[in-house]
Amino acid sequence: MVDSPPLRLYEYPVIRPVDSLIDFLQAEQARGRSHIFLDNSARDGLRELYIRMRKPPAAAASSPTQPAAPVSQDVVITGNGKAEQLAGLRKQAERWAPAMALGTLREKMVFATGNPDAAIMLIGEAPGYNEEKDGEPFVGPAGQKLNDILKAMGLRREDTYISNLVKFRPSLPKQTTNNRKSSPEEMAAFLPLVMAEISIIQPKLIIALGGITAEGLLGLEGTVGDMRGKWHEVSGIPARVTYHPSYLLHSDGSNDVKRALWEDMLAAMEKLGMPISDKQRGFFLTKG
Repeated sequence: MVDSPPLRLYEYPVIRPVDSLIDFLQAEQARGRSHIFLDNSARDGLRELYIRMRKPPAAAASSPTQPAAPVSQDVVITGNGKAEQLAGLRKQAERWAPAMALGTLREKMVFATGNPDAAIMLIGEAPGYNEEKDGEPFVGPAGQKLNDILKAMGLRREDTYISNLVKFRPSLPKQTTNNRKSSPEEMAAFLPLVMAEISIIQPKLIIALGGITAEGLLGLEGTVGDMRGKWHEVSGIPARVTYHPSYLLHSDGSNDVKRALWEDMLAAMEKLGMPISDKQRGFFLTKG
């Protein structure tokens, strides 16, 4: 069998921080969004950028450092079958220029795990300490909680495809086990890779775990409580937002949060036509 020619999906140029911003805004526009909320710090940052750009060329030329050469990279899908295509995508992710140019991520990549033919694709925000250590998304306490959720649905971890929006752990000074949330720039840099990943897997539905993931993947704003309970869409694929498993670990075991997450899982099961028992429907309901 002869390999098909490379499929060029995305061109993602990164030259300066402003170019990343422009690319992010263009991606949001492509999703149909016409307005972006800016808080005071963001407005101040844009105002400062505007002032800098108005400086005359002579002032800019006096800088001791020269601007870096333009950095660009395309997502290219090659191979016969999902396994080969994902392997090629993984290699690209290891040295993904738009992300490397940010200089805000650690060095060990955590790509994805699971079944490329899965009906359900679960997407989190970024690897943390445990994920970086094991080289696999959703391990440690949050991963065990996710495994428990899948088991309650009648699924194994291996029946799904699990990935993260950002493929490297966001860095911090003197970092040990502490984690931070991904920045909008980090998520925007990896978005073309994740969209290519979705195009290869072609799941029947996507579950976005956590509000940060929903912001980066779906362009949503607000709380998870506002985002969940309804269907969204990613490239024509139904998508559901629910609480991140780690949130369950920090919500003092709130039965309301558990039930809300479980209702999202029930909705996913119904969408896929999976059998649901009365016992499953009754999980975390308040006993009257």
